[in-house]
Amino acid sequence: MFSRAALAVALAASCGVATADDIAQGRAKSRACAVCHGPLGMGTAPDAPHLAAQPATYLSQQLRAFRSGERKHAVMNVIAKPLSDADIEQLSAWFASLQIEVRPPP
Repeated sequence: MFSRAALAVALAASCGVATADDIAQGRAKSRACAVCHGPLGMGTAPDAPHLAAQPATYLSQQLRAFRSGERKHAVMNVIAKPLSDADIEQLSAWFASLQIEVRPPP
């Protein structure tokens, strides 16, 4: 029989909810991303979008598309090629966990 904690982890995984460990692993793996997307997912290069607070599902789909070559970008295709499915899920969990605040102009 499952403990409550084990059941919570199993349910989270089946629903696509990231665990604290997924987020921590994603943060550790995001160092290469920081060159263009910034250490907190706010793009620093002219053609690098903000990744912070994007839905994890969207980020995972895009990374898989870059990895397969379905989506073309000279740098991202090379970066995504060696990523495992676990790497993609963890990176997506990290960037999705970040929060941003949007304010109207003064």
